[in-house]
Amino acid sequence: METLFNGACCDRVLARVERLRPDSARAWGTMDAAQTMAHCALAMEAATGDATLPRPWMARIIGPLFKKWMLGPKPFSKNSPTHPQLVTKSPKDFEHEKARLVASIRKSHDAGPPSAERFEHAFVGRLTGEEWGRLQHKHLDHHLRQFGV
Repeated sequence: METLFNGACCDRVLARVERLRPDSARAWGTMDAAQTMAHCALAMEAATGDATLPRPWMARIIGPLFKKWMLGPKPFSKNSPTHPQLVTKSPKDFEHEKARLVASIRKSHDAGPPSAERFEHAFVGRLTGEEWGRLQHKHLDHHLRQFGV
């Protein structure tokens, strides 16, 4: 399975991000391209320690039950649930959010798996560094497919 810690995979994801445009039409969901990049950047920042998402008590109970599904090969479905703090409704500046997302992807890749495993996922809890890399790739792929890139 793909992981952002693989250099070629990371480069492919970054190339797809570069193809995203402010007016890219979404195939599902409610966020526009700039809002989606802000959403993805915040999720990436949680894996680098630059952001902290609280772990709700219900996630502590049921989150680990979903870990295998979240890390599995099947792509996330359209309109999958998300952490409440990752829901982005306010207008965002496209170029700023694009730069933020690219920087967070590069930072995560450069820091590597040992750095990522220090941080707890807000829904499923502890992940290995490799699991973080796979999950972040899967999440980014989900949203890049959403915008046809």
